[in-house]
Amino acid sequence: MGGQTSRKIRVRVTIEKRPCVMEVDSGSSLSMVSWKTLKQLISDILRQDLSTQKLILKDYQGNRIPVAGSSHVQVSFKDHTATLPLTIVDKDRPSLLGLQWFAPLGIELAGINQTVSDDWEAALVRDFQEVFTEQLGKYKGSPISFNLCPDIAPIRLKPRRVPFALKPTIDKQLDKLIAQGVLEPIANARWETPIVTPIKPDRSLRICGDYKATLNHALQQSAYPVPVVQHLLHSLGGGKVFAKLDLAQAYQQLPVDAETAEAQTIVTHRGAFKCNRLQFGVSVAPGIFQSLMERLLQGIKGVVPYFDDVLIAAPTRSQLEKRLRMVLQKFKDAGLKVKKEKCQLCTERVEFLGYLLDKQGIHPTEKKLAAIKNAPRPRNKTDLQQAFQQVKDLLTSDAVLIQYNETLPLTVTCDASPFGVGAILSHVLPNGTEAPIAFFSRTLSKTERNYSQLDKEALAIVSAIKRFHEYVYGRSFSIITDHKPLLGILAGDKPTPHILSPRMTRWSEFLAAYDYQLRHRPGKAIPHADALSWPEIEPNDTFKPFKNRQTELFSQKGCVLWGDRVIIPERLRNKVLKLLHDGHPGIVRMKALARSYAWWPAMDGQIETWVATCNKCQETRSAPPKAPPTEWETPRGPWSRIHIDFAGPTKGHTFLITVDAYSNWLEVNKMKNTTTEAVVKKLNRLFATHGLPDVLVSDNGPQFTALAFEQYLADRGIRHVLTSPAHPAANGRAE
Repeated sequence: MGGQTSRKIRVRVTIEKRPCVMEVDSGSSLSMVSWKTLKQLISDILRQDLSTQKLILKDYQGNRIPVAGSSHVQVSFKDHTATLPLTIVDKDRPSLLGLQWFAPLGIELAGINQTVSDDWEAALVRDFQEVFTEQLGKYKGSPISFNLCPDIAPIRLKPRRVPFALKPTIDKQLDKLIAQGVLEPIANARWETPIVTPIKPDRSLRICGDYKATLNHALQQSAYPVPVVQHLLHSLGGGKVFAKLDLAQAYQQLPVDAETAEAQTIVTHRGAFKCNRLQFGVSVAPGIFQSLMERLLQGIKGVVPYFDDVLIAAPTRSQLEKRLRMVLQKFKDAGLKVKKEKCQLCTERVEFLGYLLDKQGIHPTEKKLAAIKNAPRPRNKTDLQQAFQQVKDLLTSDAVLIQYNETLPLTVTCDASPFGVGAILSHVLPNGTEAPIAFFSRTLSKTERNYSQLDKEALAIVSAIKRFHEYVYGRSFSIITDHKPLLGILAGDKPTPHILSPRMTRWSEFLAAYDYQLRHRPGKAIPHADALSWPEIEPNDTFKPFKNRQTELFSQKGCVLWGDRVIIPERLRNKVLKLLHDGHPGIVRMKALARSYAWWPAMDGQIETWVATCNKCQETRSAPPKAPPTEWETPRGPWSRIHIDFAGPTKGHTFLITVDAYSNWLEVNKMKNTTTEAVVKKLNRLFATHGLPDVLVSDNGPQFTALAFEQYLADRGIRHVLTSPAHPAANGRAE
């Protein structure tokens, strides 16, 4: 720790998008904040989220400072943004900005207690104000043209219904896009794609076309190759300072020709609009954009474009400024714009394509191994034994991290638990086995834990794709899930369902930018991803039956139910078994009775054991007692409940028998035929004479189970009761 100075220098930085005032301390190699301050900056962080940091800190007076841990956070200062290490201390102390942050944030010492930032960065922004603007750019080159397959006819789908509450917001967004020139009303188009309107975290809407249901089927895939990561990184050799540019609304800066604009037409509640700019969700858009960027920046040394990100490396700051000016001049001449707040104009460390680049070379980022490093420690003897066995299995297996290879197939295996989500990025080797590249897991927030299991599984996929974006974007890959219902919702080759929650709609729209195939595997086949999704609690065998039914369980009035069956606690199971066994009904009837009202794991086996140990049941096993007949309730009055059935044919005649259950009054009607229409005609006469009954009982004859007969009784408020098949005694009065 540095010594105390007479005048403290403070700067305002942004940590995880929250402002924080820190003291500049050139005598400290580390930057630090107190745990209290960190909680104010990142409200949902937990102590177990911190990485263990074994070091001893002392202040200028020699007093020891307790260390809680460390974490990597996103820090912004002026035009610089970087992911930097931050030490967290338990003691409530002022926040310090140490030497480790100086270079990434562009801070230099110009004298005692003075800090300055290079003026050339501010001058750069001033000189290229046309590029660093919030206005939507428009590429000045030739418009984009799609190559459509002539064998596929244009597809026109109807607009989807819009919730009344969202119409004003959608109208406002449509007006904005029309004003920007992105959309233009069209009376009649050969292609019409319905829109999806995912809700952003800030509650605003984004209008996108669901092109996977229409246009993507006819697009002939662009043959432009996706850049190989190793080749891109190799071209940056010798770089000591870096800059990174992010193009604003990258695809929508590229105009398209008239035919392509019509092919991208979206249809809304306000009619159809052709899209005059390249749209998000079009499957060939990544290849088109990458090709244009490489042609535009070709010949500038140390410059690597990767879709909407551009990395610039140089051995010195003066050379970096020169190369930056060349790139920005290209963008200015081409009419392209960048997001100023997301650009890093001069830094000595930068994250790019999943790697950390600095003057020493290329390093893996901490995020790659964070899921394994943050795994929970064993808490008891059983956990220790299981952990030891897993270590032995791991050391004797091929489950080690391999280097990313553009030529090998790529898979992302995802899973979710009630407490977290996990995923593994893997390559499929030539022998068919999968080798991991990186692991990912995180705990669910309090709100996310209330999601349905369907949404949790979808969240696992979306979170994994966001984490592995630099690996999977712009290339084909497979997503593996053990939740089969997602195949009908998020599959890349199927349209988005018409009725879908706003959250799932937003995720479906997000995934539309990727070229993936969604595949199902049973949970047993992906234990590695399942293990990562349980970062806090390790389930044991006791809870497996409940976990298998977790999507079907619910609580009502203090009882946990599975469907209409109550889940019996362990301490009450013997009492329930005694009640079920009352009367010695035998195994079959005892199981049937139990399955109607109760459930617990291995219930059938316990019932079999219970009956097998009952002497009386064993004595009468060959002749189990018959079930007592079920009596009808006493009718409340005459013609309250009637029983009907057919008699005959007798001497060529069939009769409709109607019996009043209260008085046993009998009505017999001769029938020419036994159709539903004929029965209804006879009943109309009976009801005109005696009135409408409350209940009508019949067997399962086709005349009585027909939809017309059911509707006839329902219209008159008569409850229809059908007797059990092959059990005529239940309708004994009519029989």
